[in-house]
Amino acid sequence: MRTQVGIVGGGPAGTLLSHLLHREGIDSVVLELRQRETVETTVRAGVLEHDTARLLESTGVGERMEREGAVHHGVELRFDGRGHRIDFSDLTGKSITVYGQQEVVKDLYRARDEAGSPPIFEAAATGFEGLETDRPKVRFRRGARFDPEAGEIRFADGSAEEEVECDFVVGADGFFGPSRQAIPGSVRKEYTRTYPFGWFGILVEGPPSTEELIYALSERGFALVSTRSPTVQRLYFQCDPDDSVENWPDGKIWAELAARLKSRDGSWKLEEGRIFQKGIVRMRSFVTEPMRYGNLFLAGDAAHIVPPTGAKGMNLAVADVRFLAKGLTQHYRDGSDGLLDRYSEVCLRRVWKASRFSWWMTSMLHAFPGEDEFQHRLQVAELDYVTSSRAASTSLAENYVGLPMDEM
Repeated sequence: MRTQVGIVGGGPAGTLLSHLLHREGIDSVVLELRQRETVETTVRAGVLEHDTARLLESTGVGERMEREGAVHHGVELRFDGRGHRIDFSDLTGKSITVYGQQEVVKDLYRARDEAGSPPIFEAAATGFEGLETDRPKVRFRRGARFDPEAGEIRFADGSAEEEVECDFVVGADGFFGPSRQAIPGSVRKEYTRTYPFGWFGILVEGPPSTEELIYALSERGFALVSTRSPTVQRLYFQCDPDDSVENWPDGKIWAELAARLKSRDGSWKLEEGRIFQKGIVRMRSFVTEPMRYGNLFLAGDAAHIVPPTGAKGMNLAVADVRFLAKGLTQHYRDGSDGLLDRYSEVCLRRVWKASRFSWWMTSMLHAFPGEDEFQHRLQVAELDYVTSSRAASTSLAENYVGLPMDEM
């Protein structure tokens, strides 16, 4: 198989890149390990920065997002039982859009279907060749299924190894994919921060408790209230990352959330409903440098992970592939590699800024094991400053709605 750009990973990063390249007349092949149904039905958070939403609109895959997504003009920070709104529109003139990651992927798949080049699903990359040459290859096998119990990929009987020969390889296959490992350890440097807590998340069938996201700090720890749709709500609270969902019956969950989110005057009520999904998300920060090796480019979670507190994960992936698409377009249009040569440098500047913001939000809003009352009071003072100073509120708002992509 021959193409111009071989893309490993058919999530939002890889599929958006394929879509952007197609609009510029550049061919690509996308390999995705999972089944299409799995990708489309796995509910994932979807806080889209201002420029992310505008990019989807301008490239023809934002129609359903405009119709079904919820535009938010601020968030609430709640501490000491009082809510304080950060007004994005007033402070930055921008907004965010809440629209699930799986919905973004559905829209991108539909666009790739219409173009006649959807991802190849259940296709596992098995190796790479010639990454430092102008004809790199990606080896893969079809009929792949990941066995979570065995922790390995299994293949259908009779599946043979194939290869994609291309000009460039893009690894958008997440943290556990093989692309990053293809960069020699002597070249690759990795930075990791593991947080001593996780998020216990639930999906709830019921009415919304809030029109905008609520980030809450209490002496019991962090809590977050958000909305997925008019009938589905997503709520989180800080927990031990080694805890088990079996330890949390529904009644205990609602009691914990109510305790962390209660308002002093009793004016706010947490709406309950049928909990139909529970899970624990571990918290970590991760960055790998460089994001390019030869003609292999890393994008999205293959190169960086941030804690979800700052809502930056998918937005960073979008920024990566937006810049990469520009660089590849420049290469094929006039033979210049100026943007491609700057890919790692430019993207990492944004990655580290987003990592800083996500770390700051996480540190400000979570109870750390072993901390004393002094530390908690410092966090409250920080929140008090952020919500009472226009300059501090603007800094939070600018980062939350997203630093301008036009500067990339």
